[in-house]
Amino acid sequence: MNQMFLVNILLAIAWAAMSGAFSLPNLIFGFVIGLVSMFIIREQMGTLSHLLRARRVLSLFMLFLVELVKSATRVALLALKPNLEELKPGFFAYELNTDRDAEIALLAGLITLTPGTLSVDVSDDKKYLYIHAVTIDDLDAMKADIANGFEKKILEAFR
Repeated sequence: MNQMFLVNILLAIAWAAMSGAFSLPNLIFGFVIGLVSMFIIREQMGTLSHLLRARRVLSLFMLFLVELVKSATRVALLALKPNLEELKPGFFAYELNTDRDAEIALLAGLITLTPGTLSVDVSDDKKYLYIHAVTIDDLDAMKADIANGFEKKILEAFR
């Protein structure tokens, strides 16, 4: 559990104890007071506030939704066209910018959940993620989209 989140929960409980009311609205109010307090002293604490982290996680989620709609539309159009010559399926190795298991798993999951792509494997040294795509028009552009999209947002949110 995030240390700052735990501190904020303790601050909410301390608020409820000092006010003498352990009701849900009072605990929520104490939690909000804790958020504001930690935001004010965030520089002294030397950590990323969890409000900023929540904003970055929300940004990652919004990017996923946008990519989901775009790729679902592309795959639907490919499925509706009888011309199979437009399909250029293939595998490629994507060089990872992280070696953390959780970040790699999240990236692989987001890629797999996006229609038209599938994460297949991770190299033993955690340097490459192997991906299958239904159509590969521009390999460098696909790699750049992953690096500047999902991977960048994951690194921003969880580091």
